[in-house]
Amino acid sequence: MPWLVTGVLIAATAAAQPVPVPRPFPPPGERSGETPPRSADPPTSRRTPQAPASADTPTEAALGFPVYPNARYLASYDAGKGQQYHLFGTNASFQDMVSYYSAILRERGNRVFEEPPVHMFEVGRFREETMAFPPGVTIKDYTWSGAAGYANPFPGDEPTHYRTIIQIVPAIGGR
Repeated sequence: MPWLVTGVLIAATAAAQPVPVPRPFPPPGERSGETPPRSADPPTSRRTPQAPASADTPTEAALGFPVYPNARYLASYDAGKGQQYHLFGTNASFQDMVSYYSAILRERGNRVFEEPPVHMFEVGRFREETMAFPPGVTIKDYTWSGAAGYANPFPGDEPTHYRTIIQIVPAIGGR
């Protein structure tokens, strides 16, 4: 019963707080005991949102991975060691995105978290000495447990939230 009271208090506190700054997922080191890259700057200070469909939007050729057709470019993050995280939002379902990338990448990928659902497609070889994160595509369900979704980082733009986020980490020097 104490866990129920704690859960209610946490939920009430979270509801009263501002929306947190989104971060790449899963963070380096969380999956398999990898050591996250060291930096004096926290990840939130390295976030560089880009205007949708701007000249700064990375192309599929630059990413080395396909981008779901209706996905909208949201932001990029410095992952360390010369890599970037690129986030795209879509209102397609999590399962539709997993199925799409399974077919297009010809990989099954791995469900790395059940709650909230996160599915990773690691494509390419991870080189610990030169990479902060394995190259690939990660899909995350932001509507898990009744959440509204990932808040659109561009105030006033539609939609206000995205059901699913696609994170692409290109390989350094191509796939």
